[in-house]
This record gives sequence, structure tokens and C-alpha cells, in this order.
Amino acid sequence: QVQLVESGGDLVQPGGSLRLSCAASGFTFSSYAMNWYRQAPGKERELVAGITSFGGVTNYSDSVKGRFTISRNDAKNTVYLQMNSLKPEDTGVYYCKTGVIRGIAYWGKGTLVTVSS
Repeated sequence: QVQLVESGGDLVQPGGSLRLSCAASGFTFSSYAMNWYRQAPGKERELVAGITSFGGVTNYSDSVKGRFTISRNDAKNTVYLQMNSLKPEDTGVYYCKTGVIRGIAYWGKGTLVTVSS
């Protein structure tokens, strides 16, 4: 079955960096787009970044553009989110999500990022 496992979340000071990873299994990873979402306390889940299959095209929310970079390693079935110049408003649970696989998009369970001094 499809499984997504996020890791890399931590407590970091403003201005710091983190790299999140999402390890995927149970489907042909290279054939599907992958996305990172986040949910801040008391707010709705929002799309942060996406990457097409084979890594051809990336997109970012305006709030993270220029600071975050999404990438993928199809040999390792893993998608990454490099986060630089972190701000307190980047705090939240970060989730990875697959593109639609046979009519369903799958979510991981998330990893917590806290940006605080």
C-alpha cells in the first residue's frame, strides 16, 4: 500500500534552516507529482510547494518563494523540502502528499517544524 513518511522537523531559531524528507513506498514514485503542505496552529492546511514527475517543474506559495526549495530523488523514492531563512510564521506541521494515484491522493502523517527563539 502507499506509504509516506515525513522526517526532519525540529525546533529552530528564526533565520535558521531545516531539510524535510518524505520517503515514499507502494507506488511508482517517479511517475507522480509530489507536494508539501503545512498546517499552522488554528489555520487551514495550505500548499507550500510542488514538483512534477521527473522533477521538471516546481511551484511555490508566495510566502515561501525564494526561501524554500523542493526537490526529489527518484532513485531513493524521496522528496525533500529545503527551508532557509525560517520565520516564526513557518511554524506548523508539514505534510507530503502524492499526486492522484488511481483516483486517490495520499498524505503522510506529518512532521512538526517550530521556529522560535
